[in-house]
Amino acid sequence: MKVRHFDVVVVGGGPAGSSASYAASMGGASVAMLEREEEIAESVRTSGVTWMEDVRSFGIPSNCYNPIKNYSFCSPNNTVTTRGAVPMAAVLDVRKTYRWLADQAKKSGTEIFLGTTVTGVLREGGRAAGVVAGVGEARREFRAKVVIDASGFQSVVSRGMGLTSRWKRFGVGAEYEARAEGADSDTWWLMVGQKYSPAGYAWIFPLGGEMVRIGVGVGRPESYEDPARLLDDLLDKRPGPLGGLGRITPTELHYGLIPNDGLSRKTIHDNLILVGDAAGHANPLVLEGIRYAIRFGRVAGRVASDAVMKGDTSEKSLATYEKEWRRSIQSRIESASRVQRRWIGLADEQWDRELEIIRELNAEELVDFIKAEFGLAGMTRFAARHPKLAARQLFEIVRGVVGGG
Repeated sequence: MKVRHFDVVVVGGGPAGSSASYAASMGGASVAMLEREEEIAESVRTSGVTWMEDVRSFGIPSNCYNPIKNYSFCSPNNTVTTRGAVPMAAVLDVRKTYRWLADQAKKSGTEIFLGTTVTGVLREGGRAAGVVAGVGEARREFRAKVVIDASGFQSVVSRGMGLTSRWKRFGVGAEYEARAEGADSDTWWLMVGQKYSPAGYAWIFPLGGEMVRIGVGVGRPESYEDPARLLDDLLDKRPGPLGGLGRITPTELHYGLIPNDGLSRKTIHDNLILVGDAAGHANPLVLEGIRYAIRFGRVAGRVASDAVMKGDTSEKSLATYEKEWRRSIQSRIESASRVQRRWIGLADEQWDRELEIIRELNAEELVDFIKAEFGLAGMTRFAARHPKLAARQLFEIVRGVVGGG
């Protein structure tokens, strides 16, 4: 068996893996990134929604996304559209974005191995020491001082070491990328209630021009409906805003899983870091996590390369990574999880009323809420600006979750 030695081995070529590889290489480490598909983003498993603030901070090129400035929501008997003066959300061209991130890693010095499937984890003294992977018919050992598990929902390395188990709560989504005659490139749609999803939501996310992504997400274990079947049913019946899209011509089917167990995992061990979906870094309100994957992937790579350079890759030496992400997002994600658990149990009539709360928000407030960028101080200011009953109801919801009530 051929053996290769690197300072850092990254398992997974998605946004977390490419970002970690880039940062580790920039830190002076020798890096291998292993991706099981034959091309980066050969399969698409996400709708690609993120936020303009993050897109700009990461330096993602403008040809990789479609900016969004209008936000429409519908329940079975209510519709709300909030219009913004400038775009604050974006829908990524997932393939272009992921390949740009991988190219950044490659240019920084990362060696990328495509068509490489991890089949085992190497250990020394109980610590991660690399992985065994299949490359075509051959088998190789990739030995490393630090392994970064960026393998997504499956968490290949951490599960292989017995450090994690299957996610108990997660989202399952199916979507068509399609050409739609009536597409509005400035406006997204989120659709809630039993008509659209029994425990989740449906969406229309524009990619620009006539291209859109139309999908359905379902929360497990609240529902075991097949989102692909629900999606086909929606395209057949065309309720709500789907009826305004005119002729719809699907061009590609996407299917994916995303964890929704909150921040329940320990993400550092001796010689090992978990990042992205493997770490459970996802916003529970709309189950998006690309911005966290890129942001904390870069942190993971930097911390890993620093540890290698110091000659200490113990859990204690890697602790800066977990401290940084917990300080940045833990309280927000926990609060958002409580809101999400409340939302997932709403009946159609309750969703109709919930949209009246959303109607009170301006575009900036709405985006901050959906992003889970709220805290008690911010919501106190919000309530002062919106004295109507609906606004006070929202304040009470968030005050309860932020305060743990």
